[in-house]
Amino acid sequence: MPFSVGGADPQVQNHRMYILLALVSVSLLVAPTTADSGRSTIISIINIAKTTLVHITKLRTKLPTNPQVELSTPSIEGVTGICYDLGLLDNELQSSDVTEHLSQIRADISSLEGWMGSLARKMGCPIRPKPAREPIGNSFPDSQLYLVVEKVRQYLDTLLLNRDKLTVC
Repeated sequence: MPFSVGGADPQVQNHRMYILLALVSVSLLVAPTTADSGRSTIISIINIAKTTLVHITKLRTKLPTNPQVELSTPSIEGVTGICYDLGLLDNELQSSDVTEHLSQIRADISSLEGWMGSLARKMGCPIRPKPAREPIGNSFPDSQLYLVVEKVRQYLDTLLLNRDKLTVC
């Protein structure tokens, strides 16, 4: 039905106007808001963290006995710090020579870092530059593998426990 300004019955024009107004209102109601987009990004981040923990568990079953290692993980205070910490973990994973074991976990952390950067931009949080990659001495590659995997596992466990920090810069 074309809209005509002249010659149409005023009641028909009013009816068309109300239909158009109703359609615009409905489209505004169903359009995703920034808050909805932020929530879906947070859900994706949580799901990637959980998936990475599953990949770590699978990796640990393929390796020889895991030594118990206690590491200190950085505190999780907000999106800006999480982005930076994931950059550090990504650098450690990239510097590791044990590629075949870590490729999936590398991909997960890299993806998680990207999602966190996206969340930071949506929230207007400052993003610190990614730290420069430092070469790691690899005298004990098995030990390095365990340490890096354990750092990632502990950090992601802490992140999931502090998921409320995903709403704070």
